[in-house]
Amino acid sequence: MKTRSELKALAKQQIKGNIGGLFLLSLIVALISGVCSIIPVVGSIASLVITPALSFSIILAYYKLSLGNGYKPDAGEAFGGFSNFTGAFRVYWAQSIFTFLWMLLLIIPGYIKGIAYSQAMYVLAENPEISGTEAIGKSQDMMRGHKMEYFVLQLSFIGWHLLAVLTFGLLYIWLIPYMSATNANFYQSIKPVEVYYTPDEPQFA
Repeated sequence: MKTRSELKALAKQQIKGNIGGLFLLSLIVALISGVCSIIPVVGSIASLVITPALSFSIILAYYKLSLGNGYKPDAGEAFGGFSNFTGAFRVYWAQSIFTFLWMLLLIIPGYIKGIAYSQAMYVLAENPEISGTEAIGKSQDMMRGHKMEYFVLQLSFIGWHLLAVLTFGLLYIWLIPYMSATNANFYQSIKPVEVYYTPDEPQFA
């Protein structure tokens, strides 16, 4: 398991020279989501359907970046999640529904479960055929003993958020990729040595 400083240092190296592509990726996803949100009824339904794939597009981009193989993200990656639309839909809504149900009990247990489920989309990136419940199960297994580390990692960005506010949000052009790359590196750091897919299944390219 890499230290928090190591995860962040690695993220800075990975996003260097890639900020433009990562910014366009996030901007396109945000614009599509924004358009859906302002269209009555149809837009709301469309948002429920495509949000999982859009979210997965972001995860895929940073997952690829975390592999350290010279991957260069571009605007087209905003639609990468649609290559596994069904898988993204299953995992996203399973994760959302289970977290919501825990929140109905108590806020803190719900938040803890949300952290436990936080790696599910990364698991999907490595296992395209996995079901939503299986991805959540894998995430929970991985996060045992690491939930506090993840929580502290997120808290460590609070100062950067404050600075971003002072720059009227402009700093987020750099901060969002920095945080996202750090989170992807966290996944790579805690995942088991063995891969999850079988030899007959193609590894995600």
